[in-house]
Amino acid sequence: MAKVVGILGSPRRYGDTQLLLRLALRAAEHDGCQTELIWLYEEEIKPCLGCVSEDVKACRFPCIFEDYGKLILQKIREAEGIILASPIYWYNVSGPMKNLLDRLTCLENMAHIEGYSYLEGKVAAAIAVGKDTGAMMAISSMLLSLNSMGAILPAWAMAYSQAADVLKDEEALMDAVNVGLLVSGLIRRLAGQEGRIMYLYDPKLCRQLLREVLLERKKD
Repeated sequence: MAKVVGILGSPRRYGDTQLLLRLALRAAEHDGCQTELIWLYEEEIKPCLGCVSEDVKACRFPCIFEDYGKLILQKIREAEGIILASPIYWYNVSGPMKNLLDRLTCLENMAHIEGYSYLEGKVAAAIAVGKDTGAMMAISSMLLSLNSMGAILPAWAMAYSQAADVLKDEEALMDAVNVGLLVSGLIRRLAGQEGRIMYLYDPKLCRQLLREVLLERKKD
């Protein structure tokens, strides 16, 4: 069973960013994937020291730090799919998400050590939420970084909302469902199986998955 990790870069564990991420992960589960949600604010993720600037082969997996970031990097290494979700902080991602993006270099830089990036072939997507402008810049920061490191982006690989209440943003909710479905579908295609790689407009499925997510959140 394919594994998809959802990485939450918001300090609000049960905020709107988390809701869209959970909805995407629930959609991936609906399509047969195993999922895990990782909260970046759970513990410290130290900023990258740029070891690669000293010696191109000094930057390698696993990272030199013994911190929460190292554990997350291992989970990403083992997964087939990655969904990053961040609030919009001044036209970009949150601080811990930026730290993680920088730390992913140790996975990408294995191309100089073993001949390939450890992110190659993984399917990635992104979610951004905020009441101000900058959603596309935040999403671009996440998706461009992942793609530049070797990850594959499906069509419609993003969901974002600038609504005061994301539960009333029907387009964003449907987009989040498709993030999960399309990550799962492309993983299947890459494995030589049948998988959906086109946008699905299905409000009934969206409402069903949203109910499941809200019920799950109440239990936490």
